[in-house]
Amino acid sequence: MKFMLFVLPTVPGTLDDRKRLRPIARNNERYQQMLEELRKLAIFADEAGFDVFATTEHHFHSEGYETSVAPLLLYADLAARTKRIKFSPLGLVLPSWDPIRAAEELAVLDHLTKGRIYAGFARGYQDRWVNVLGQQYHVTGAPMDGSSIDNHNRKVYEENVKVIKKAWTEEAWDYDGEYYKVPYPYKEGIRRWPVADWTRSYGAPGEIDDAGVVRKICVVPKPYQLPHPPMFQPFSVSETTIRYTAQSGIVPWILVANPPDFQRLCHVYQDVAATAGRKLRLGESVGAFRAVHFGNTEAEAVALLRDTNYAGFQNYFGGFGFWEAFRTAEDAAKYPLDPYTPLPPSEWTIDRMRRVKYGLAGTADQIKTEIESLRTIGGDGDLEWFGWFFDQGFMPWEEEVRQIELFAKHIIPTFR
Repeated sequence: MKFMLFVLPTVPGTLDDRKRLRPIARNNERYQQMLEELRKLAIFADEAGFDVFATTEHHFHSEGYETSVAPLLLYADLAARTKRIKFSPLGLVLPSWDPIRAAEELAVLDHLTKGRIYAGFARGYQDRWVNVLGQQYHVTGAPMDGSSIDNHNRKVYEENVKVIKKAWTEEAWDYDGEYYKVPYPYKEGIRRWPVADWTRSYGAPGEIDDAGVVRKICVVPKPYQLPHPPMFQPFSVSETTIRYTAQSGIVPWILVANPPDFQRLCHVYQDVAATAGRKLRLGESVGAFRAVHFGNTEAEAVALLRDTNYAGFQNYFGGFGFWEAFRTAEDAAKYPLDPYTPLPPSEWTIDRMRRVKYGLAGTADQIKTEIESLRTIGGDGDLEWFGWFFDQGFMPWEEEVRQIELFAKHIIPTFR
């Protein structure tokens, strides 16, 4: 099993601090404190044996929670301070990016780190910033409900992935897509290129036609990892997403936690991958995403879960529909999916979080038992990736260190 340490870069502070120092994310002293914590965590994770250090990408988070601006810049800093651990955005929100710029920056980071990156791509669900930075595609945050807004966001995302792959794997190429065209304008080509002879002599073959018109482009550099960095997609909930990632050779990080539902999605991924020519073991090329909290007693661990990860879901992520990942079969009668009826806040309980096996809280032995059950995927699988949603910024630094030490001592050696 491989291990990811996933954090939401969070400006440290209590809720009282956030009110007193609002907007705390523009407080330079606290922002520097966050950067120092992230540096220490990356070094610690590297030494502890984690395979990947990951963060989200988000913007405008004045509240100081998920202050995940410019993850690739952050990873360049962290990679220079570590030895072997890899880095991944979970993920770059492609409907807010120019896909060629994303391909270029990831390829440069791949070279700077000599292959220590995974390319994580996401669709985006937060209207506050996706609407602003994704306006060129007329996208908004995706509500994950199968609506026209959701489907438009998905189509833009999938087209951008195609463009990025072309940029990484083809020397000279064109593309006539619904949302993106290369060159632009596509049919006319780029006619004002006074150094056509220079490019024809020294550039990639096929860029320039006989009339001196730019007909194709060559994106440089190509990635250090060939044909390109392996790809992740967070945080998968729907079967549609699982099927897409299986067809596209992308590792899905599955947030759905209830064991029967998680197992079903793993089987779907395996089956669809087989139709695409990828013969995988059950659990291979799949990531499970869970919260983990250790305590000397189960009660102590549950209290830590309540004050950190659960508080984040209760006060923040729940507003974006993430409790839908914690449904059970018994919910269908009261809260059907057709017509769509989301779980109400009265169902957003710590007991549900633990019952569906997302929130793993207990002693080291209890956590090992839970992860062993997850690893086997119901008895006949072998899960490849385990992602720990780590609550940086919501615990005192000493507690953060203690939690990672326990994970490194009891979990990584057991399941490596």
